[in-house]
Amino acid sequence: MKSILVALIAVVMLTMSGNSKAEQEVIAPGGFVHSVYFWLNNPENQEDRDAFLHHLTTFIDNSDYVKTKHIGVVAPSGRGVVDSSYDYTLVVTFEDKAAQDAYQVEPVHIKFVEDAQHLWSKVVVYDSTSILKD
Repeated sequence: MKSILVALIAVVMLTMSGNSKAEQEVIAPGGFVHSVYFWLNNPENQEDRDAFLHHLTTFIDNSDYVKTKHIGVVAPSGRGVVDSSYDYTLVVTFEDKAAQDAYQVEPVHIKFVEDAQHLWSKVVVYDSTSILKD
């Protein structure tokens, strides 16, 4: 009887742990993802880092077009395929390309570039549109 109970508990535990997966949200077809990587002129200077982050968050928090946002720094990876040379990343999503086009010329974006461009030495952008369906 004890061995049957142990086997039953094992089956229940395997069933519970083996079949769970994280829920994933799909960006609708035509959704626009804008990924921006920044290399600062003086990445070791905390005042510059604070100023850059202030300008970036002020801009993104006041955009009329950003649907979702991620502001981050390099994650420790150690994998050869990962480019860890940048200092900050911004990943934002938009309803569609038209919203992203409007974001590019909105006053808060232009002000961000004017106020913060002296802090970076390089910017690389990757844009993509979603093709997946729910």
